[in-house]
Amino acid sequence: MFNIKENQTTVKKEILAGITTFFTMVYIVVVNPGILSGTGVPFDQVFTATIIAAVVGTLWMALAANFPIAIAPGMGLNAYFAVSVVGSSNGEISYQTAFSAVFAAGILFIILSLTPLRKQLIEAIPANLKYGITAGIGLFIAFVGLRGAGIITANEANLVGLGNLHSPGVILALIGLAFSVVLMVMNVNGALFFGMILTGL
Repeated sequence: MFNIKENQTTVKKEILAGITTFFTMVYIVVVNPGILSGTGVPFDQVFTATIIAAVVGTLWMALAANFPIAIAPGMGLNAYFAVSVVGSSNGEISYQTAFSAVFAAGILFIILSLTPLRKQLIEAIPANLKYGITAGIGLFIAFVGLRGAGIITANEANLVGLGNLHSPGVILALIGLAFSVVLMVMNVNGALFFGMILTGL
């Protein structure tokens, strides 16, 4: 069904890759509700919706496209939604209205994905802009992680300051990060997964 032999892989390798992917992206289940709840959306509702979206999207990619990609709500747009759209409107735009716009955009994108226009739009975006978007989202996720670990904190002088590097949480995060980087340099499969296991222990 999944063309395991044709793709020169094994069930064991795919299960390990799936577990690694899950633990790498499961942060979104907590971070997404944390960001969107600032707009007034109940935390538990966003928590449940995030899980359902990830399950449905990932199963769709697996069963319909036979593609080993995990799908979940993305970082970046949720912050844009919470801060730029709802937060900066001074109460003029409620989260219900903003969600309605997101729903309409989602329907539009689904329709576009069923037409040849989708390919033309993707090809029309310059490569440097695609790389910039990818790097920007990666830096934003790293920023959220560093802030959550306490490595960086808010600072009135220059907005971002160095956190308390002597606190146990920061030391633990740095050890886990260093361990993961060493494993990645050594080309160890599942480096992030093993780094998270060590940090958790």
